[in-house]
Amino acid sequence: MAGFDLSGLTASFGGERVIGPLTLKVKEGDQVALVGKSGAGKSTLIRLIHQRVDGQSSLVPQELGLVNALPVFHNVFMGQLDKHATWYNTITLVRPFKQDRKQVLELLDALRMSEKLWIPTASLSGGQRQRVAIARALYRNAPVLLADEPISALDGPMAHHVMQLLRDRFKTSVIALHDVEMAMKYCNRIVGIQNGQVALDEPTDQLAAADIMSLY
Repeated sequence: MAGFDLSGLTASFGGERVIGPLTLKVKEGDQVALVGKSGAGKSTLIRLIHQRVDGQSSLVPQELGLVNALPVFHNVFMGQLDKHATWYNTITLVRPFKQDRKQVLELLDALRMSEKLWIPTASLSGGQRQRVAIARALYRNAPVLLADEPISALDGPMAHHVMQLLRDRFKTSVIALHDVEMAMKYCNRIVGIQNGQVALDEPTDQLAAADIMSLY
């Protein structure tokens, strides 16, 4: 699966509908920015897509989903936990295999934090933790990236570096972004969410920033 066609997407909290019903079709090669103000339903939509596409996506949730007690290596390795037998994962907890250490180190190097390989995740800064979650998604190497505000804790140069890396590594993606400039620079399609519905869906090159700002 390199794309997906989902219909009837809905979500409710406390008896109140917050998403949908809506339809979203993403083709292979679509690099989609989900934009809209806080509370519009972007995070909920990312979770719904992840549930529907099952194991075919690399996920970077907004809450990151890291295990603080484990080193960076093991948090990244979790991206492929379901691809190995239980005995393999158990050994890895104690003494990781050379090939896995090499692959994870290369990803951390690409994210400019290779020196943190064996550091407990709990001791990292917010931006470093965000990059660990991104490394885990890269390590999973699924056909589709689903990411919820993956650069919110990163400074300008690092945010651009990470967005370029994600664009290069994932041919197909859906990324919730608050930063309109980033959305227009690194994504080729903009989907605007307003009150739980799709209010805008256009190729990036046919939009100006002002078209998107009307959603905020």
